[in-house]
Amino acid sequence: MSKNIPDKNKRKQLSPSELAIFCAQMAMILKAGVIVSEGVAVMAADAPNTEGRAILEDVYDSMETGAVFADALLQAACFPSYMIDMVRIGERAGKLEEVLTSLTGYYEREEALEQNLRSAVTYPLVMIAMMCVVIAVLLIKVLPVFNEMFLQLEREMTGFSLALLRLGQFLGRWWPILLGLIVLLTIAFVLFSRSAGGRRALSRFCSQLILTRGLMARIASGRFASAMAMMLQSGMDTDEALDMTGRVVEQEALQRKIRLCQEEIAGGRSLAEVLEEQRIFPGLYAKMVTVGFKTGVVDEVMGKLAVRLDGEVQSSLNRLVAMIEPTLVVILSLLVGAILLSVMLPLIDIMSTLGA
Repeated sequence: MSKNIPDKNKRKQLSPSELAIFCAQMAMILKAGVIVSEGVAVMAADAPNTEGRAILEDVYDSMETGAVFADALLQAACFPSYMIDMVRIGERAGKLEEVLTSLTGYYEREEALEQNLRSAVTYPLVMIAMMCVVIAVLLIKVLPVFNEMFLQLEREMTGFSLALLRLGQFLGRWWPILLGLIVLLTIAFVLFSRSAGGRRALSRFCSQLILTRGLMARIASGRFASAMAMMLQSGMDTDEALDMTGRVVEQEALQRKIRLCQEEIAGGRSLAEVLEEQRIFPGLYAKMVTVGFKTGVVDEVMGKLAVRLDGEVQSSLNRLVAMIEPTLVVILSLLVGAILLSVMLPLIDIMSTLGA
């Protein structure tokens, strides 16, 4: 096979859904008794798009020149480092199929979480955009009509209504430039949020907000449980699993807790004790982890916790959206009412004076 994309540095990292599909297909191929390189070749032949075919051909070519599967994924330059590390461990332990199955579940949960977050953010943003459009129409189109009425009555707008009129005139004159700036800022924000530093900064910001603090803590705990379940099911010991999990989570507060856990474990304490002490999980869940360690089924407990915490995150997102919707409607109503009253009350006063 020939490599269709020579410049690997231009490749972006695969999304959780793409990684879940890749891992699931590879796990099924291995379960069927097909060797890895032949399986990659079959997947490349059936790839639905050129970019995916080129990546798989690249992995196949690397394996044909003697690279192991993990190294071939590394050379493709589009797979996350923790996935590559997990595949490497699976190859060494002879548990590659189990590792890929665990990775499938992990990335499916990550994709579901991202979709939930996108859905929760999209609706408020659409509402805010509609609010801005309504207010802009009032300022640019409606207020000048009222201004003409004032002029016909040989009066002028004053105070707050005059300030709104001037704002509307400014927006009407410069709206193409302002719209371009908004589009550029939106693009810059999207690019910033997709970078590693941007995700960390947004995570820090959301972790400090009162409305999203608890939600971010649940998301971080769910990712921790999901990663630990995957790694323990793949045959890692607790020290290795904890170290690898520290690379997966992005919330700095949780990363600090993981480092403290590692220090305590190095001092001779058990993982169950330090997890409960650091409050990585809520009280009841921490007790469940302790019981899991005592009974030798901690990987199953972690997996169940990951599913339950994902459900709690979804419920929290639904409650947050349900609370934001009426709040935005009230804010829009107050703003529109304030704008209209700022011109209607003086106009009514003028009409009553003329009538007298």
